[in-house]
Amino acid sequence: MKSIFILGASRLQVPAIKKAKERGLFVYAIDYDPNAVGIAFADKFLEISTIDKEAVYKAALEYKPDYIITSTSDMPVRTVSWVCEKLNMKTDISYQGALYATDKVAMRKRMKDCGVPIPEFHEVGSLSEFIETADSMPSRFILKPSDNAASRGVILIDKNDNPDYEQLYKYCTGFSRGGAVLVEEFMEGPEVSVESFSVNGEPHIITITDKIVTELPFFVELGHTEPSRLSAEQQKDILKVADSAIRAIGMENGPTHTEIKVTPTGAKLVEIAARLGGDFITSRLVPLSTGVDMTDCSFASLSGEEVQCECRFHRGAAIRFIQGKKGVLSEIRGCSVSRNMPGIEEVEIYMNPGDSIRKPENSSDRVGHIIATGRDAEEASKNAEEALKQIEVIVV
Repeated sequence: MKSIFILGASRLQVPAIKKAKERGLFVYAIDYDPNAVGIAFADKFLEISTIDKEAVYKAALEYKPDYIITSTSDMPVRTVSWVCEKLNMKTDISYQGALYATDKVAMRKRMKDCGVPIPEFHEVGSLSEFIETADSMPSRFILKPSDNAASRGVILIDKNDNPDYEQLYKYCTGFSRGGAVLVEEFMEGPEVSVESFSVNGEPHIITITDKIVTELPFFVELGHTEPSRLSAEQQKDILKVADSAIRAIGMENGPTHTEIKVTPTGAKLVEIAARLGGDFITSRLVPLSTGVDMTDCSFASLSGEEVQCECRFHRGAAIRFIQGKKGVLSEIRGCSVSRNMPGIEEVEIYMNPGDSIRKPENSSDRVGHIIATGRDAEEASKNAEEALKQIEVIVV
């Protein structure tokens, strides 16, 4: 029996673990968290941090997996590429390409060199440098850590609010593993993600996903809808930027999740990830709206099979995340009602009574989600929103 290392065993990695089992693989789930939900679906658990490439390499020498992957996590992409290159194993993207896709400073510089439209950006490494840079920026700008994900540490700064630069810098650097942060132009306009799969260096765009985020100053994703409802002209511009960004990181064989803002001056890259899209976009929404199973595409590519990434149909799919007010969770009402409403595929709650919750500042603050389908994006969105209205999060 062939075996596989899957780096990450969180809720979002479960579809990949299950798919590997369906394909008859012996699955090693690797995670720093011994309580990760995906462990229950794997054959063996290895308690190793997914970003500790030396430890993963040592484990690979011991257990000799046939394949090593991650599915929806950013930083493990580096580990996978580095370990695979050390072992002369097949990898979707080079280690250098993985750095372009996971380090926001390296990403911005690479995109600028390749002519990909991006916002104005500045790398800063100290409070004094941040204050000096902030003074030169427009009234509103973005501060974000260079090497994190899931909106952790990303915040909008408005000079009109007399911001405490020292406090904001401390907040952001608290989420930066290497200490570097980015000061960026704030881009106005709708945001989307582009789900794509590359085969022999050629990107195949599968769909464009509309995104809903929290009210400013944070940027936590609260919903996604497919296919995009933006105009044909806007979508053409989006696809051009996505294609050039995918080629810039050198994705050879594998999925990409590209986030783009449609600004008054055209589409600009927010970020690109050399992995499947999280938030159940590629594991649930893409199959429901297009018939393409991108998780299975990843395994087909690994094993040298033909990758089936052409859309089989066009329907609507949407996810809406449940949020709550600050407090201690007492109970959640309305789930059973929501589950029985038209078009509802799934209602899942992440938290338990007694857990502390708050208004979302990053993705881990969300309480649960609802997934819905429809004949088109409009109907799927409506079904999800109507079901969401039935959910009541009670806090004390």
